[in-house]
Amino acid sequence: MRNKDMRMKNIIVAPSILSADFANLERDIKKIEHAGADWVHVDVMDGRFVPNITIGAPVVKSIRKTTKMPFDVHLMIIEPIKYVEDFAKAGSDFITIHAEACEDNLDETIDLIKNFGIKAGVSVKPNTPVEVIKKVLHKIDLVLIMTVEPGFGGQSFIRECLPKISEVRELLEKENLNHIYIEIDGGINAETAKLATSAGANALVAGNYIYSAEDIPKAIEALR
Repeated sequence: MRNKDMRMKNIIVAPSILSADFANLERDIKKIEHAGADWVHVDVMDGRFVPNITIGAPVVKSIRKTTKMPFDVHLMIIEPIKYVEDFAKAGSDFITIHAEACEDNLDETIDLIKNFGIKAGVSVKPNTPVEVIKKVLHKIDLVLIMTVEPGFGGQSFIRECLPKISEVRELLEKENLNHIYIEIDGGINAETAKLATSAGANALVAGNYIYSAEDIPKAIEALR
């Protein structure tokens, strides 16, 4: 990992650059770094797995030199196994794939991520049961629970996802896998952060809430 303490903290805050000014990405990454953020969350969308298109590995490689914060790269794409190498070489610290996009090769895709020395995450959409990731929990470093339908920023938190967070936390405790992060993405603000962390989450992705704040350091601290 890059000159950043990656040990478990109480609450990790990972601002999503999906809500940043893409004409000023370096400036906006520096903003969150100076404000006390822990990770940079990078949403990669292909217009096929989700109905939106964002950025690819060349952009990740370009912004990698702007900060030493860990890059938390979330691949919302089909056939992610084809692109793991590109994103690993671009400077990712975490690569998270969707269980729904890897129905036939989830284990293989996770193994490939780990082979590059990258921490591996698996994400599930709001309507996907936790059951689909049980068999790979021992291999991964992060579970990302979507609390909105992936594809666009600015959506409202789906409270019906809270029991899923608790279910994952109970699974991890049962299997003695408490080193695994439970990350939440979608509709996170000071209020919903309390709900998510109370249910067992310890990593929070927030885009609009942070980047639209008049006082970004205060907004980040409010999530903790």
